[in-house]
Amino acid sequence: MLFPVYWMVNVSLQGGGTAANSSFFPTDITFEGYRRALEDQTGNLVTSIVVALGSVLVTLAIATPAAYALSRFRLRGMGVFLFALLLAQMIPGIVIANSLYSLFNSVGLLNTHVGLILADATHAVPFAILIMSAFMRSIPPALTEAARVDGAGHLRAFWSIVVPVSRNSLITAGLFSFLFAWSDFMFGLTLTTGADIKPITLGIYDYLQGNVQSWGPVMATAVISSLPAIVLLVVAQRYIAAGALGGAVK
Repeated sequence: MLFPVYWMVNVSLQGGGTAANSSFFPTDITFEGYRRALEDQTGNLVTSIVVALGSVLVTLAIATPAAYALSRFRLRGMGVFLFALLLAQMIPGIVIANSLYSLFNSVGLLNTHVGLILADATHAVPFAILIMSAFMRSIPPALTEAARVDGAGHLRAFWSIVVPVSRNSLITAGLFSFLFAWSDFMFGLTLTTGADIKPITLGIYDYLQGNVQSWGPVMATAVISSLPAIVLLVVAQRYIAAGALGGAVK
């Protein structure tokens, strides 16, 4: 499983040539591929960062209060709603992308950062709600009841008590939301038709078509696009474990 990752880094350090003819070790290291990748793909990297961070904000803004309501209030039809969330995770991305294309074309959101943010959030919100609602159910009701006794309303108890206690699940949901948006290809391919706004995944796809005889820049672009996800996972791994398993065992 790790060998393709090694081969990606290896070829990126060997400059030109094809991936099949590259040696197993970069004996003549060059960073020319990274220089070309940064020159050609910086705009796409910025687009992916903006879209991924925007998707995190939208996802948490919607999923956090929804998860609190599902974990604290006994609402009619809650089981049906949770089942609908599970079904939303099973719908193929191409089906949603085609539907969103027609909708966004009508409201003018094609080829915009906002359009890509909203599209990526549709994939992340159901997952975030399920993760955070499971965690919030494990929070003792006495915490919010004590705040209510002291005069706090539901909104104040949610913001001052539940949100800080649920930090691990928020970080977990936010990280997965970032990864969903960062690795997205289908929405980027369907909802962008020009070169001004293009995520890095689509940039690699287009870049590959013009560099099939020189894989160094292509692999360098792949390495650069992998770094944000690697850094986030390394930094937040302990929060991920706590947030994902917090509501699983009581």
